[in-house]
This record gives sequence, structure tokens and C-alpha cells, in this order.
Amino acid sequence: MKSDVMEPRQQAADGQEVSGEATAGTQWAEAAMQAASELLGTLDEEELKLEERLTPRAIGTLYGVGVGPGDPELITLKACRLLRECPVIAYPATTKGGKSYAYEIIGMHVNPQDKIMLGLIFPMTKDPELLASGWTRTVELCWAELRQGRDVAFVTEGDPNLYSTFIHLARLMQELHPGVPVVSVPGISSVLGAAAALEQPLADGNQRVGIIPATADKEALREALLHHDTVVFLKVAKVLDLVLDVLDELGLSGRASVVTKVTSPYETVWRDARDLRGKEVEYLSLMVVSK
Repeated sequence: MKSDVMEPRQQAADGQEVSGEATAGTQWAEAAMQAASELLGTLDEEELKLEERLTPRAIGTLYGVGVGPGDPELITLKACRLLRECPVIAYPATTKGGKSYAYEIIGMHVNPQDKIMLGLIFPMTKDPELLASGWTRTVELCWAELRQGRDVAFVTEGDPNLYSTFIHLARLMQELHPGVPVVSVPGISSVLGAAAALEQPLADGNQRVGIIPATADKEALREALLHHDTVVFLKVAKVLDLVLDVLDELGLSGRASVVTKVTSPYETVWRDARDLRGKEVEYLSLMVVSK
């Protein structure tokens, strides 16, 4: 005798009726998925870490961030944003653990507790082998972070593309690890900071400006002064008296000023560079000679 009891039925998503057997199958599949999820949740934490390490990820970007001449308020908006966003902040450090000038400048923009602070020691030697090994080690320290997908912001005073440590760092990174994206973020140079501190334009119209590293090459100093209307001698401290001698010979000794750590709280200005003959000044000092 045929039963009058009908199997319970329900509507499927497309409007067709689904039998009780199909519903049971769906419930079984859901239960299986739930069990699998719970099983996955019990995997050993170390296994999960291993899986994470083996999962391909994008390489981080190396940023060269110019942080300006000294005043923290002269950092660009873009530089500030990258300092907030990058998980790793790299900066020049000393063998004794000292911080760089650039590190001081970013103090009001970065909380070291929230970042991986990567102090890089750059070799200060003329020995080719020591230079090569020292620079390679520095690049590999950055690469260790970049290969984990972490962006690295290397901070440098002034601009990263004007007599900056970042220039060689970026070049060597691209040689050793060509897949690393490298981006430079412009900053205000100490040259421009000095012009503001002295209230002295560097050039107008067709005037020529020379930005020259101060060295012990007397003839090179002389040529620079002869062929430019304004000359900015960078890092003049070690050869200050020699530069003053050349200025005397050319009748320009009264046309030179010196500025140390421009725009920073430690800024010092000497309107007449002749006042510094025989004296020592800070390493981060420059001279502006305007005809």
C-alpha cells in the first residue's frame, strides 16, 4: 500500500524543488567543511610560519628619502607619508652606535617603537677590499628586509641625489638585487637652506652657480671661483684655510660666508669667512662665495 506521507521538500535557489535527500547531502558537505576548518586551526604554529615563509610575496621598495637640511619642518609631505608607512627606517650609524644627523631630523616624525630601525655603518676607508665588503654587507642588511616584502626608507639629509650616500647604496642594490624597486624622494638641499639663512640669492638671470666639494686641490678651487658667479663649497671644514688663501689671491676674501648645520637648532652663520681662519668648524659646514 502506497504511503500518503510525502518527503519534505524545499525550494532551491533557482525555484526548483529539492528533495530531503539533497538537503541532507548539503548539510553533510557543510559539516565536512566545518570539520576541515577546525582541523586546519589545530595545525602547529611553526608549520604555519613555514608555510608563510614559502609563500611567494612581492619584494619591498627601497626609498631614498631626502629629509632636508636640518629643520624637521622642511621635510616634504611625501617624505612624511613614507616615514609613517614604511615598516623599516634605515639610517647611517657609527661603529659606536651613534645616530646620524638625518636620524635627528626625523625624530619628530617617527616613533622608533613602531618601526624596525636599521642602523647602517658605511665604511670610511680607502682600502678597496674593505670598501667592497663593507658596502656589500650594508646592501645585504637592507635586502634581508626587502626580500620579506617590507619597504625600506633610507633617510639622508638634504637630497638623495646630490652628494648623498644613497647614490651608491641604490646603485649597488640594483647590481646585486636587480629586482628591487628603487625610488628617490627629493629633499631640500643645504645649499638652498644656506641661501635662505644668508638672505642671499644664489643666482639670477644668466648667472652661473657651482656646487663644489671642497678638496685640497688648490687649482680646482681656483678654477671653480673663476668660472662661476656664485660658488658653494660643500664640507669645507677640512680645507677652510686653503680656500681662504685662494680667495685672498683672487681678491674675493670679503665675499665669502660660512654656515654650519643650516636651518637646524645648531645653525651658526659667519657672514665674513675670514673670521674663521685658523679655527675648526663642524663637518657639516659649507661656504658661499658670491661675486
